[in-house]
Amino acid sequence: MPTTHVVSDTHVGHRNIISPSMERFRPFATIEEHDETLVERWNAVVRTEDTVWHLGDFAYRCTEAYALSIFLRLNGCKLLIRGNHERIGERLPWAEPVRDVAMITLPDPAGVMRSIWLSHYPHVSYPRSHRGGLHLHGHSHGSVLGTATRADVGVDCWDWAPVTLDRILERMATNGPGT
Repeated sequence: MPTTHVVSDTHVGHRNIISPSMERFRPFATIEEHDETLVERWNAVVRTEDTVWHLGDFAYRCTEAYALSIFLRLNGCKLLIRGNHERIGERLPWAEPVRDVAMITLPDPAGVMRSIWLSHYPHVSYPRSHRGGLHLHGHSHGSVLGTATRADVGVDCWDWAPVTLDRILERMATNGPGT
């Protein structure tokens, strides 16, 4: 059975993201090591029949050809929520048109369908936030604390790989109440 994953802020090709002088430093020696790690970790958890919602900032400050070469190596049916660094990413062959936000439903481990608001940016209030809905986002690179209903799904927060709802819910269960 296909699985749905979410991920954000891969920043493929973004050489400055691995610079120690960057606020959001990533511990890789080169951008090539960074990008190869992302491909390896992505493909270790995502099968070809799975779906991946990428919540923005797929690639930055690289050529479109380079971004495409990485994109084509990634497993799954890939969908994009627009991030703030999306000039290159928007031109890649996503399975559906790029969106600013999306509301999806996924079953939790008990089989209960959960409403999930997807966006690049973290929101304090979002559709269904007062009715048990969840919010998954990127952009903050782990600097915005998660709550019992909101989580950052950036690769910085999840060992450089896409993540499933089951794993997100496990982490949310240890977070405090929503704000």
